[in-house]
Amino acid sequence: MTDSYTYKYPRPALTADCVIFGFDGQALKLLLIERGIEPYKGYWALPGGFMRMDETIDECARRELMEETGIRDIYIEQFRVFSTTDRDPRGRVVTVAFVALVRPEAYRIAAGDDANNAMWFDSNELPPLAFDHEAIIKAAHEHLREILRVRPIAFNLLDKVFTIDELRRVYEAINNTTYDRRNFSRKVMQSGMIVDADACNDDDACDDADACIISVTKECRSLKSATRHRRLFSFCDNKNPEDSDDGSTKDIFNF
Repeated sequence: MTDSYTYKYPRPALTADCVIFGFDGQALKLLLIERGIEPYKGYWALPGGFMRMDETIDECARRELMEETGIRDIYIEQFRVFSTTDRDPRGRVVTVAFVALVRPEAYRIAAGDDANNAMWFDSNELPPLAFDHEAIIKAAHEHLREILRVRPIAFNLLDKVFTIDELRRVYEAINNTTYDRRNFSRKVMQSGMIVDADACNDDDACDDADACIISVTKECRSLKSATRHRRLFSFCDNKNPEDSDDGSTKDIFNF
């Protein structure tokens, strides 16, 4: 077909914004970039930018994240569209927001493109933000709390081996609350989603060894050696999907 079509109505621009959460062992962190151009030059913002004509919105999000922070090859997922008419002073701009959970120490942050700087901030102590990014971050945090109830996303913020106290602090940071240590430990142990780190050297320690996220590694053994006074665990998703209607972890961590 050689005919081309033009539309009579205005077409808004489309952007992608990435809400990247991390955890430093104590607090929930958020990755922000310092804008190097107007509008909001000098303000901090979420990594993101305009979608090109030859890419999908997912490709746009990954490209902008890499160009502005140096982070690449991570799993990100869409969680909401923001389309208020006055959200961008440059014109009618709709943004698709993405969310991801990473371990900050696993990535080297390097500002680039139109970003002057890129830094991790405590999610409870954010600087003045550009555009409507404060609302986007708030919505992302609420989304994070919701999916935490049904999916084991907290493990994405931890090392391959961890203590129950470290896992508890992740839950406390995301939910902005505190849990009784004994009750949390009991719930986690009953969940069947963690395995003793001794499983690093014992393939029979998990009912489904292929599902374990850990393997026999020097990293695991060195961590155990350095922390002999603590009991270490690893994530092991060996739950039977038939145990629930959707195979989720719903209500396991219902404190």
